[in-house]
Amino acid sequence: MKRTLIIGLAVFSLLFGACHSTTTPSTTPNLTTVNLSEGSQIGNLAYDFTLQNLEGENITLSGFRGKPVLLNFWATWCGPCRSEMPFLQQIYEKWSNEGLILLEIDFKESVTQVQKYMNDNKLSLPCLLDTSGGVSSKYRITAIPTTYFIDKDGIIRQIVRGSFPSREMIENQLSKIMP
Repeated sequence: MKRTLIIGLAVFSLLFGACHSTTTPSTTPNLTTVNLSEGSQIGNLAYDFTLQNLEGENITLSGFRGKPVLLNFWATWCGPCRSEMPFLQQIYEKWSNEGLILLEIDFKESVTQVQKYMNDNKLSLPCLLDTSGGVSSKYRITAIPTTYFIDKDGIIRQIVRGSFPSREMIENQLSKIMP
């Protein structure tokens, strides 16, 4: 009886233990392992949200299902965020024609503050305002910039904490979500 129970537990662990992603953030996931529960970790279905853009329009993440999405959490006061912004602008200009959706999510700043920064730096990236910090909290943002790479099915495939030193470094990560 005890032996049967041990064998049963071993089989159960083998069958059901692989249903959860055990990949830690900022590492390459096994692309066949997906945890379809909504969440903020690699292998999760990305939390859905609705935020306003700088023009006051509501933008919902799930509205982009079917397209790869790059979410970048940032703020105008963040030095590393400012240093990677020109690279993100270049990615937006080059890859949006290939189907990539790039969304900048500003952390707790006013539309006036963000719009001034975007204008002063000649940036045309789509920017959403997380004025309450609710979306950032949902995504467990503890440092900015933090970038999520989400595939066309809404699955988080990569998370990068910290700034990108070049456009090429961002493009290296795009291979995880671009067809």
